[in-house]
Amino acid sequence: MHRAAPIATLFLFAVCAAAADTIVLKNGRRIVAANVTENGDHVSYETPAGTMSIPKSIVARIDHNDFAYSSAARAAAEAPVSAPHIDPVAGYEEVLSSTIHGDSIDFGYIARLESDARSGSAAAVEKVAAAHYAAAQFLAGKGDANSAIDHYRQALVFAPKNMGLLLNLAVLYLNTNQPTAALDPLEHARRVDPSSFEVAKLMGWAYRDANKMDQAIAEWTRAVKVRRDPEIERALEKAGRDKAEEESYCQGETLHFALKYNGAATPDLARSILRVLEDEFRDLESQLDYTPREQIAVILYTGDAFADITRAPGWVGALNDGRIRVPVQGLSGVNSELARVLKHELTHSFVGQKSHGRAPTWLQEGVAQFMEGRRSGSAAAALVEAAGMAQPPRLEMFEGSWMGLSVNQAAFAYAYALAAVESIVQSGGVSDISRLLDRITSASSMNGALREALHSDYADLDQQTVAYLRKEYVR
Repeated sequence: MHRAAPIATLFLFAVCAAAADTIVLKNGRRIVAANVTENGDHVSYETPAGTMSIPKSIVARIDHNDFAYSSAARAAAEAPVSAPHIDPVAGYEEVLSSTIHGDSIDFGYIARLESDARSGSAAAVEKVAAAHYAAAQFLAGKGDANSAIDHYRQALVFAPKNMGLLLNLAVLYLNTNQPTAALDPLEHARRVDPSSFEVAKLMGWAYRDANKMDQAIAEWTRAVKVRRDPEIERALEKAGRDKAEEESYCQGETLHFALKYNGAATPDLARSILRVLEDEFRDLESQLDYTPREQIAVILYTGDAFADITRAPGWVGALNDGRIRVPVQGLSGVNSELARVLKHELTHSFVGQKSHGRAPTWLQEGVAQFMEGRRSGSAAAALVEAAGMAQPPRLEMFEGSWMGLSVNQAAFAYAYALAAVESIVQSGGVSDISRLLDRITSASSMNGALREALHSDYADLDQQTVAYLRKEYVR
């Protein structure tokens, strides 16, 4: 019987197993090893047989992979877009109870109100707008965003200048990754109230999500002139860094991607990256049964620009914060590592949009690793050993942002997230992942989504993950 190792040791094991370095020799041979270091005229590295050393003169380069291309979950530092409050009309409680009862919508009641409203009575118009608003709120809570949008639009047929309806419709578009569509009700709202702080704030988010940074900056600048807002000020500061960095960037575009790249990156590299992304887009579209509605922004950095702009932890080397940000220093073409990184980051765009931004970090990162081709073999023994400790790790611990994790903690989190996703796919196929992402949009909790999609909960999934690792990898 082996004595259980401290959790820190397990974290260390995981980072060594999942983040090996590659020593590329001048003769083309590659050595994959852990803890590669340069000592004078020798290069040392660790293998299962112990520490080895080779002359530096025969080494072409060392490709470090200490999660150099790992992603943080999208929008770790992004402000949420929330719907502004709507003051209920007189008698709203009666309208609400008549519109929604028995956990369903009374369409007959709404039809009667619409008939009354066609008479032109202001009170009748208020009532039908309130009924459609109640129906939209009910459907949005159920995760049926498309039907909710229809009710908002019907309400606006009767009350086209209602600021609350216009702004709530815009927020629903934004939260379902339709920033271009959100601009329509926002432009109507601006005509109603040209000085509205809320309109300028939401227009900033819409333009940002539509990859129109100049317009986003203009709208947020307009908003803070009306009212100070820490969220907007942070967004402005970040957008300003992006704009300053990207002023001289070249651009490229395809049906699904808008790419910007530093002039130090070659046009051939940019074109190759766009081709790879389009191929991977089609693959993810098929596997996850989803098509993102908007073009996806991709930024290629050279030199130190990536770290300066993203200000992410040192273990983060590529990032998806709504824009796919990838460092490409020294690359002239798409090698296997860059292809893996692009698939990983693009998966984040699919998962984030399909789940309306509600997928927990472990699911985001687990699916992204699985889609890029990683598997759990090298980390399985450490994960199984950790599961046998007095206080074993649980998936629920890894729901929130990972940006504050150390390298070793992040390594363990990535390894456990991948194992959990592998176990789900092994049990029911990738379609179970797709179904889970759909359920997340409307479930009240992640446990609720797991029960609806997989007929299990967090405790079941933790047990299933360990059982899968034992059966598949640990002999």
